[in-house]
Amino acid sequence: MTTSNATSAHPGTPPFAPPFSPSFPVCSIDDVHRLEQVPLAEALTVRSTYEILRNSANAFADKTALTFLRSGDPDDAPIRWSYAVLLAGIHQTANLLHTLGVQPHDAVAVLLPGCLEYHLALWGGEAAAIVQPLNPLLGDQKLASLMRTAGAKVLIAYGSDRESEIWAKAMRVRDLVPTLTHVLRVAPHDELTGAVGVLSDGILDFNAARALEPDDHLVSQRNIAPTNIAAYFHTGGTTGAPKLARHSHGAQVFTAWASVKLRGERASDVTINGYPLFHVAGVLPSSLAALSAGVETVIPTPSLLRNREVLANYWRLVEKYRATTLSAVPTVLAALANVPLAGADISSLRYCRSGAALLPPELATRFERLFGLHVHESLGMTEMAGISTITPPGVHGPASCVGFPLPYARLRIVELDATGGATERDLPAGETGMVLFKSPNLFSGFLDPEDNVNAFTADDWLITGDLGWLDGEGRLNLTGRSKDLIIRSGHNIDPKAIEDAIGAHPAVQMCAAVGAPDAYAGELPVVFVTLVPGASVSEAELLAFAAQRVDEAPARPKTATIIDTMPVTNVGKIYKPELRLLAAQAVVTSLVAQACHGVGVAQTRRPPVMVTQPHDISVMLERDQLGAQADALFEHLRLCLASLPIKTEIRWA
Repeated sequence: MTTSNATSAHPGTPPFAPPFSPSFPVCSIDDVHRLEQVPLAEALTVRSTYEILRNSANAFADKTALTFLRSGDPDDAPIRWSYAVLLAGIHQTANLLHTLGVQPHDAVAVLLPGCLEYHLALWGGEAAAIVQPLNPLLGDQKLASLMRTAGAKVLIAYGSDRESEIWAKAMRVRDLVPTLTHVLRVAPHDELTGAVGVLSDGILDFNAARALEPDDHLVSQRNIAPTNIAAYFHTGGTTGAPKLARHSHGAQVFTAWASVKLRGERASDVTINGYPLFHVAGVLPSSLAALSAGVETVIPTPSLLRNREVLANYWRLVEKYRATTLSAVPTVLAALANVPLAGADISSLRYCRSGAALLPPELATRFERLFGLHVHESLGMTEMAGISTITPPGVHGPASCVGFPLPYARLRIVELDATGGATERDLPAGETGMVLFKSPNLFSGFLDPEDNVNAFTADDWLITGDLGWLDGEGRLNLTGRSKDLIIRSGHNIDPKAIEDAIGAHPAVQMCAAVGAPDAYAGELPVVFVTLVPGASVSEAELLAFAAQRVDEAPARPKTATIIDTMPVTNVGKIYKPELRLLAAQAVVTSLVAQACHGVGVAQTRRPPVMVTQPHDISVMLERDQLGAQADALFEHLRLCLASLPIKTEIRWA
């Protein structure tokens, strides 16, 4: 790749602005308000993600922007791109798309694993048109449906099946999307030149094709406005019907700016970004924020943190690259808690953050005890361009405290109505209700107007579906979700996909999927079924039936419980709170059995698990029955139950 002088100017390009940088350490809500003393129009003049990359290349031309790890072995030499090289590739990508007839209103679908080229697809795609990142774990029909909804004109896809069979999916999906004109094949980093041979019509070698394009400016001379749509992110559940959230350039820019201001990111930082880039958390508050401030971002192999070698060597990778930020969902933190330091020097880490799912208190405590790292939680959502609240470095809150709202954002906690919806009555600090937001990074609504009906209040506040309360320091604390989505390790699973799959079985009369509490994933999908009179089916048969029909593996139910009658409301709707309670009882009962086995309590003396309050699970212990094992069982159960994201108690009978 040829590189160019990042300071060169071309007609139609905006003047350079400084890269984003922190103004001062944010330690309180007063500091957030202090940032707001400057009008937003003066504080943030950058108009597009393309400008962010131009500004960073101008300021940090030869500094490393992206470091790609070929493997999880810390001794392997990585592939590095500077900010100047990255911008040159972004120009080439945008210009290639322009050459292929892509217009600013067209969608460019992206189906890639972790790789350097993902950043060309993202930011070059946004400079030319609208980017549509896609989850490679989805099945053909779901991918095709999302692309048809967006009217995708070009697909940028990984040219190998080693990662989620991406290339085979791309070739099959190609025939299902009539708007597609070209597929751009991204060669794996270790592919030998000429190994693939001649590509068929409509398929181009991505790197070879972009190498023919100018790398120092946008040929289109496009003037990108903050209101222009930059991306479509699919949401509403990774297994739900197509529901595309529109992000404007202005919303994405604000996310990067606010993230830098509150997290104190600076050019000397290094972060290992293991989030997948089809997920908003990996794209905006992680990648774009880092690139806006001159941070070096490490991409840990195509498989990212699904790579067992990466996880096993994580602390050595931190030591080698002197990472300053650790960012991961709770399930990854749980996996890392099982990886010993083994002498690795991780003193470079100054900030550990988590989001996407509530952090179990036991895990937070364990992580701090093992590594001396306090986990700072944040709240992010697709509908707010990836970030809504942030706990800055040095601000230590309890588990489920997700920090301060962003500057210039507004947050309300309102009372719930009888159906769990938002009312107009605001609640005082300390009381739990529905979380509502207005913010400069609020999304531009869903592509389908019908999807917007229940997304906002009548006066345009975003209804998040999160339940929470404000503490005396102005921080948001979350208590759960009001929606029926099952949240597994930060991924939204639409229960309808499970219900549609199981409901197709001839023996099933009714079914309902809910989340069962799990110490590290937050929730795991389970399903309850009633049978057609006279029919019979085993749990194993139902689970196998579902596995064949649910696209994404994490959405496949872990258990299928056959019940006599389905709980329903007065109007005949399935009453899922009761099913969640049954699922929680089953989980606690299993933990009780394990605890009893661990301390030698006979099966015939296992204590019962019961409901003591509408949403509380209680284990009743009888000291006389348990004898000398009573105290040991109590302590064992206390540790097991403390890690669950539900309220439980142990009571003496």
